Amino acid sequence: MARTPAPAPTQTEERAKSRQIGALKALLPFMRPYRGLAALAVLALVLTAMVSLTLPLAVRRVVDNFRVAETELLDRYFLAALGIAALLAVGTGLRYALVTRLGERVVADIRRSVFDRVISMSPAFYERIMTGEVLSRITTDTTLILSVIGSSVSIALRNILIFVGGLALMLLTSAKLTGLVLLIVPAVIIPILVLGRRLRVISRENQDWIAASSGNASESLGAVQTVQAFTHETVTRDAFARMTEGSFDAARRRIKTRAAMTVIVIFLVFTGVVGVLWIGANDVRAGDMTPGALVQFVIYAVMVAGGVAALSEIWGELQRAAGATERLVELLHAEDSVQDPVSASALPEPARGHIAFEDVHFSYPARPDTAALDGVTLDIRPGETVAFVGPSGAGKTTIIQLILRFYDPVSGRITLDGVDLRDVARDAFRRAIALVPQDPVIFAASASENIRFGRPDATDAEVEAAARAAAAHDFIAALPEGYDSYLGERGVMLSGGQKQRIAIARAILRDAPVLLLDEATSALDAESERAVQRAVDHLSRDRTTLIVAHRLATVKKADRIVVLEAGRVVAMGTHDDLVAKGGLYARLARLQFTDGIAAE
Repeated sequence: MARTPAPAPTQTEERAKSRQIGALKALLPFMRPYRGLAALAVLALVLTAMVSLTLPLAVRRVVDNFRVAETELLDRYFLAALGIAALLAVGTGLRYALVTRLGERVVADIRRSVFDRVISMSPAFYERIMTGEVLSRITTDTTLILSVIGSSVSIALRNILIFVGGLALMLLTSAKLTGLVLLIVPAVIIPILVLGRRLRVISRENQDWIAASSGNASESLGAVQTVQAFTHETVTRDAFARMTEGSFDAARRRIKTRAAMTVIVIFLVFTGVVGVLWIGANDVRAGDMTPGALVQFVIYAVMVAGGVAALSEIWGELQRAAGATERLVELLHAEDSVQDPVSASALPEPARGHIAFEDVHFSYPARPDTAALDGVTLDIRPGETVAFVGPSGAGKTTIIQLILRFYDPVSGRITLDGVDLRDVARDAFRRAIALVPQDPVIFAASASENIRFGRPDATDAEVEAAARAAAAHDFIAALPEGYDSYLGERGVMLSGGQKQRIAIARAILRDAPVLLLDEATSALDAESERAVQRAVDHLSRDRTTLIVAHRLATVKKADRIVVLEAGRVVAMGTHDDLVAKGGLYARLARLQFTDGIAAE
């Protein structure tokens, strides 16, 4: 569990090379619905940039006419300057409000889109990526994008306008001084390009480390009791510390590179400005230029230099946001090994629950060379209760997962009421199925909300009836707030048996024609197991029930028992028939019933 998945250098470098600022184009579909808001933000941005470029013109008038202007005229100049400043303030505030709102709206949509995508991905997808990394992309990466849309992009556009407009006005003010300024530009651009490329690689590495540490922390905290029970805290802390330090080291190198780029750019820009100012001062002394024109030129030069410096700062942010966008796009465009058909077939209404396996072969994607099911053929009639038994790894739970179409068979097919599951939309046939998993899932919500997860529109009376049928009512009623009691994250306030009874109540409430019980009574005490078994017996009369169990006492009443070994069906029949035939089932029965009694 204490993994240290350091980013592979070759992979990091390869993905870094593919990342360009153009990756931000992937954000355009999310911004398109808010074109009006974006247009207003751009309008406010252009307005503030134009107002900013107007100020030096007013300053030139004041400087050149300060000694000769009448008091009334001078007052008008200063009043005009105040008006321009007020307009600049209002425009800047409006730009901030519009751009920030746009950024928040777009990022909210991105988060929803990514979550909508990953929540429907099949389990095979999560064999390749940790859930902690997915969460890191939804949170950390979208935060980077928010900073860009809500701030960096507008600042970059504003500085581009200032740069272009200021340069044009500098040229009108003094072509000679402008030419000298332009000589500095290549010296500024080169370090931006060279250091920017390195910054892109380091930024990606930084994000990889953050995702790895997030995934490790999520896994460790999710299994905190196991970590503590095996006194694994020190190892877990060390593993997380290594990842955190790896992230810090990458961040330190990123900061160092970005700081170096900022120092070089600002020094070169302002050195050039000082040199140009010295030449301009000599032109004023020679009478080739008015003092106001020099002041105007200097202000524009400072604005242009400031714009370049700001762009060098923002470039790094855009690089990181481009990387974040790529990572999110990877999730949005990730191919799922299980796909809904383009033209889905419909199941018969109502579903009868006739399930058939036809020569099904299957291997898990993570273990392609190991057959989980090897030529399984089954025909489960509507309303029949079929139990699957066998040693661990025989393929019992795999049967359940394929019926739910979490995976597709490598060959063969599985049908429900005569329709291949691959020809039906997943949400369509899953509505006909209720599941009690081997590891019951309890959400951080109330008891009633957890049970109602099986059927959200169920009434309180129906929820209580399901809980009573699952032998869960008594312990729920004894909770401080009864059915409204909060059960804690992963149901930490419940015992293993109580969690399982909540999961059974959820399946009972769903009232589906197919019921899947994967070790549903494994964590129950004898008394609760008998109560739940009675509920299951009653429930299974009108529906197809598939039971996976190690404890044979829970499957003796099944209409049929299927014995699996190494992914193959090795025997099939009733409990008495299978015991009489001998073989694997008889051996398991002897171990559980005869040896168990002797041990007692």
